[in-house]
Amino acid sequence: MQAIHFDADPKLLTFIQQKMDKLDTFYDKITSGEVFLRLDKSDNAKLHTKLLEVKIYVPGGTMFVREQGTTFEEATDLAIDTLKMQVKKFKDKRNKARAPKPVDGVL
Repeated sequence: MQAIHFDADPKLLTFIQQKMDKLDTFYDKITSGEVFLRLDKSDNAKLHTKLLEVKIYVPGGTMFVREQGTTFEEATDLAIDTLKMQVKKFKDKRNKARAPKPVDGVL
């Protein structure tokens, strides 16, 4: 995990790590991942949009998601929801590709 241009609170990093670890329940072949935390300054200097980028590596592919929210926790939850869908879709594709193909007339 990398916090770009700021120091992230250890509680936040622990929260994100726990959420990312749950992706293993959907696909246990995740080899590694990267998380980038950024503050996006808007026109109003008091408001910072929190940007979270996650890259997940699996054998034969990479999944990427970028989410934003008013807090990093909100952005993390959005990213996890998106990654769950991506992981499930990837896993289904892999399983279908490996499934034995029926021979003509035989199921």
